[in-house]
Amino acid sequence: MRYLIDNFAEIMAITRTHLMLSLVPLLLGMAIAVPVGALVRGRRLARQALTTVSSLAYTIPSIALFVIIPPLIGISAIDPLNVIIALTVYSAALLLIAVPTALDTVPAEVTDAADAIGFGRLRRTLTVDLPLALPIFVSTLRVVVVTNIAMVSVGALIGVGGLGKLFTQGYQRDYPDQIIAGIIVTLALALIFDRLVFWLGRIATPWTRADTSPSTRTGGTVFRRRAMSGRKGST
Repeated sequence: MRYLIDNFAEIMAITRTHLMLSLVPLLLGMAIAVPVGALVRGRRLARQALTTVSSLAYTIPSIALFVIIPPLIGISAIDPLNVIIALTVYSAALLLIAVPTALDTVPAEVTDAADAIGFGRLRRTLTVDLPLALPIFVSTLRVVVVTNIAMVSVGALIGVGGLGKLFTQGYQRDYPDQIIAGIIVTLALALIFDRLVFWLGRIATPWTRADTSPSTRTGGTVFRRRAMSGRKGST
């Protein structure tokens, strides 16, 4: 703890770099996984292929990716972009499996009701399916953000900044206090961002707080009523 207090400013600077390397891949992974995952939903062969590729990508050791990526895209091994790309691969791999799975939890009667009142596929996906699937999706998102925060530390082995520097330098200097400081800050970041994602998910899905029944029930009732009113108006 003494090392953490005495070097607080320096550790905070390293922490900012660590967060950038953790959160940028998360956002990029979401940008890839949400549209692709929604697109393959209902397409059995495409979904199976995507699941297989994603599972294989996630099993590649991080050190191997750090070595393979630089010559493939022409960057230095110690370029932060190396870590960002590697963690984007892992983030997208997990989320590409999670998105269709979360969308599967939306009851067919809800999607049928949305179709009945004239929602196109894109509008239904954006305004009905994804919001109702959000509680399930957030659970995987929490895993990804915590995993990224932990895995950025591995980048220190190739010289990329982050809290991993405290581990490598502490080991080289035989200075356990520096290693303990790195562990404490990494755990704190993981806990903070896990709860942050959890509460953002709660805020984005107020119906899960208003009703103790399954989260999709309220949405299903709304769309069934609108569908019924639409049918009455057409007769």
